[in-house]
Amino acid sequence: MAPLIVLIISTLLARLAGQLGVHFLRDWAASTRYGLALMFCFTAAAHFNAMRADLIRMVPPWVPNPEFMVTFTGICEVLGAIGLLIPRTRRVAGVALILFLLAVLPANIHAAQTGLTIAGEPVTPLIPRIALQVLFIVLVWWSAIYAGEKKQAEKMGRK
Repeated sequence: MAPLIVLIISTLLARLAGQLGVHFLRDWAASTRYGLALMFCFTAAAHFNAMRADLIRMVPPWVPNPEFMVTFTGICEVLGAIGLLIPRTRRVAGVALILFLLAVLPANIHAAQTGLTIAGEPVTPLIPRIALQVLFIVLVWWSAIYAGEKKQAEKMGRK
C-alpha cells in the first residue's frame, strides 16, 4: 500500500504546485504523471536496498535468474518514470510501463499466494494487489497515452 500512498500524496502535491503557478502541472494528467514517476522511483528503490532479498523471493520459480530479473525490473521502473516526464518519450514510456505492470503481476500473485513478506510485513493480499495493479495501469494509460492523444486531437481541431 505504500506505493499507493506515495502516488496519491505526490500527485496531490504536484497538482497543488500547478495551482500555485507551476504551469506544466496545471492539469490532472500532468500531475498524475509526476505522481506515477515518483511512485515508480519509490518502488524501484526496493530493488537495490535491504528489501532486495524479499523481492527476489517474490519471483515465481519458473522465471530464470531471479536476481537479474529484480535488477532489470528496477532499472525498467526508473527508466519508465523518467520517460513519463519527457514529452517526446511519454507515450512509449506509458506503453512500456503498462507492459511492465502486466509482466510483474505474476510475481505479485506468487507472493500473495505463498504468504511472502516484504520488510517483515505480509505482502498485499491477492485481490487488493490485483486491483492496485489495474489502477496503476489505468492511470498510466490515462495520463501518458489518452491525455496526450486528446490534447493532440484538440490541437488538430483548432487548426
